[in-house]
Amino acid sequence: MNRFSKGVLWKGGLVLALLIGVLFVSTAHSQQPGNRILKYGFDATDIKTLDPHRATGSQDRILVEMVFNGLVRFNPGHLSPEAIEPDLAETWTVSADGREWVFHLKKGITWHPYEGTPGHELTSEDVVYSLKKAADPKRSAFSGSYIGVAFEAIDKYTVKISIERALSPILFLPRFANRGGGLVVCKGAFEDKGDEWCKTHPVGTGPFMFKSYTPQEKVELVANMNYFRGAPRLAGIEFFLMPEMISAELALQKGELDLMRGPRDQTWAEKMKMKPSIVVDAFPNPETIVAHFNMTVVPLNNIKVRQAIVHAMNLREYEAVYGPMVAKPIYSPVPAGLMVSGLTKKELSQKKVLYDFDIAKAKRLLTEAGYSKGFTIHSFTSKMLTIKKPYEVLQAQLRQIGIDLKLSVVDHSTYHANIRKNLNAITVYVCFRPNPDIILTQFFHSYSVVGTGKKPVTNFSHFGAVDADGDGVIDSIDNLIEAARIEVDPPKQIDYWKEAQIKILQYVVAIPLLNAGYLYARHPNVDYGYTQVAIADGFKPTENTKIAK
Repeated sequence: MNRFSKGVLWKGGLVLALLIGVLFVSTAHSQQPGNRILKYGFDATDIKTLDPHRATGSQDRILVEMVFNGLVRFNPGHLSPEAIEPDLAETWTVSADGREWVFHLKKGITWHPYEGTPGHELTSEDVVYSLKKAADPKRSAFSGSYIGVAFEAIDKYTVKISIERALSPILFLPRFANRGGGLVVCKGAFEDKGDEWCKTHPVGTGPFMFKSYTPQEKVELVANMNYFRGAPRLAGIEFFLMPEMISAELALQKGELDLMRGPRDQTWAEKMKMKPSIVVDAFPNPETIVAHFNMTVVPLNNIKVRQAIVHAMNLREYEAVYGPMVAKPIYSPVPAGLMVSGLTKKELSQKKVLYDFDIAKAKRLLTEAGYSKGFTIHSFTSKMLTIKKPYEVLQAQLRQIGIDLKLSVVDHSTYHANIRKNLNAITVYVCFRPNPDIILTQFFHSYSVVGTGKKPVTNFSHFGAVDADGDGVIDSIDNLIEAARIEVDPPKQIDYWKEAQIKILQYVVAIPLLNAGYLYARHPNVDYGYTQVAIADGFKPTENTKIAK
């Protein structure tokens, strides 16, 4: 039986042990409540919302994921479906046809008290209310994940979720985990106080409760002593909004902060390591940097030209811009080691779609394509350094083979507007997407072609709408993406996703550059409480986070 077998009964930590070989047993119940407040500096000007169904900024996500829970959760420090374990639900089953999932809630979980309202018990009515809200495009930024999904309270502690078409656990369970629309909100708080109040007064079931919010300064959380996994080891958290990095650095050195998120810059990390009593940590993150080739732009419509470009691109030079603590080369649109179906360098070599750095070969391919003297192309770049730096490296690399990449620097919002207007020859895009289906659909399905697709999103290459290899036939991986989406057997599903990515590289539609992680600086007495295997947005304290005496 494979690890994601259809119809499997998922039961607490036991099944997780079968999945990843680790039985997660919380020791929080035996811990004494902490008396230290964690002072956390974060590089953001302000929050936008603490309504978890609208929280899309990193600072907002970090805060709401400390306050709220999902039916299931990613084991702290993980983002893989294999690491999903019970959260508000203690067990769940799936029907034989894969279209009905039944979740059995843990009993005795209570909501945080708010404005004189005592913390009452979480029930199936809260879960159904929350999921219907998450599915409402007027009240949620994540409604697209719940199209064709129905929710029903069977009894006080049982919720049934019905889907029109069966999904594998890889695609189904993350939608109900402790991120985005999967975070469960308090029906009573929303009905009593309304959406606008809940935007800045979150009421959840998590290890930390909302205390106060000072705009452009900080958010304060306090320990939830009734947390169902046990009292937190911290008394609370002061989350400081500090867009000026130098201010955060000085505060950390003075002891006014316990930890801070730093820039993605190894030079900064080396500088901070020299400070007395400061520890610097690097955390992996599935966010990727990928260069997409616009195949409607001459001469990028010629596959030999695109092959020449990728042979002129030395991935190590992109890594050097950030430093090896921050950046790692990736070889497929889905990052290997951080997400299922990612392809390794060895796999691509075996499939003969690995484009080694080779200037001589790049020049030869340009000559064969009729561009021995090179050519000029144009692209916009954002002022944001995470995007601007890769463009500048690419510009220098292409100059070696006679290609002049003209760059126009604009603000970040203008950059996003322009690339969606099909104005770039090459688009460098930085993002995190939660699973291979979303990555491949949004960037490589014909429906997602910018400007002209039926559901235009971020297919900057126009793959699926053009002849990619010059044989007179439109090339597409739509069939592979769609076949993977409805495949309920995970190994087969993963094979479809891998085949789709191999074709992306065969046609030289895009070239993956880097996986960019996070850097944190802290005092040595800060104990994160868990290992950071792969995280999104930044470090999220849990009930096991502590400050040693």
